[in-house]
Amino acid sequence: MDLNGRRQSTNFEDRRGKGNVGKIACLGGGGAIIVALLMLLLGGNPSDVIQQVASGSMQSEEYTPTAQEEEFKTFALQILASTEDVWTSEFRKLGYTYRAPKLILFHGSVQSACGGATSSAGPFYCSADEQVYLDLDFFNEMSTSIGAGGDFACAYVIAHEVGHHVQHLLGTLDQAHSQMAQQGEKEKNRTSVRIELQADYYAGVWGYHENKMFGSLEDGDIEEAINAAQKIGDDYLQKKARGYSTPESFTHGTSQQRMRWLKKGLTTGSIQGGDTFSPAYNSL
Repeated sequence: MDLNGRRQSTNFEDRRGKGNVGKIACLGGGGAIIVALLMLLLGGNPSDVIQQVASGSMQSEEYTPTAQEEEFKTFALQILASTEDVWTSEFRKLGYTYRAPKLILFHGSVQSACGGATSSAGPFYCSADEQVYLDLDFFNEMSTSIGAGGDFACAYVIAHEVGHHVQHLLGTLDQAHSQMAQQGEKEKNRTSVRIELQADYYAGVWGYHENKMFGSLEDGDIEEAINAAQKIGDDYLQKKARGYSTPESFTHGTSQQRMRWLKKGLTTGSIQGGDTFSPAYNSL
């Protein structure tokens, strides 16, 4: 991505060095590995991991950001600024006013209005405080552990979490969560998949308008994001963790589904085209 000269958002809080280092309840054995992989990217429903966290007190910790992390910070704030510009414009077209989420940078662990979380949960969005939470170390993990490096892939991570905020502002997220509270495990997981695929779509819509506004996309950028979507499909991650997948446990969508909805958003740029709740589940 060409971000030279682009503004950085000021709507952020840097909590690195102010982590929650209280006691954290752990999942054991293979279950912990699977959950960590499933929650490794793009946030999803943070309560699945957050509610594993026991009470702990906020404490100061010694932390000095690396030069690379400061570069990641600049990048993240430029992408956040872009989402502010794009979604302000798109909401205005609908006759709405966009209220931007705050980005919380943390290292290791953090407290949100949704509870406490560690970096192993990956980036996440909390609708209770309308904030996106990001440990910048995750961008390194994308390249080294997931095999999904590249600047537009990293931008996709932020855009997906902001996509959850868009869902919240439009009322979709809260409605879906209300439905999940009344559903059994299988249907709850399917509703979660619908939430995640729509956030992928909105990330694509952002990418479409980001490029239309600023002409920032370069050769290979879209392929980076598509590759990231493929690498974090539930089926791909489960097979990587244990050699097979169980579709009834999917909460984010398959690789094909995630790539399909991201591509659709990138191609159309229309917020109205992201209805993942009406189609039959098997046709998503």
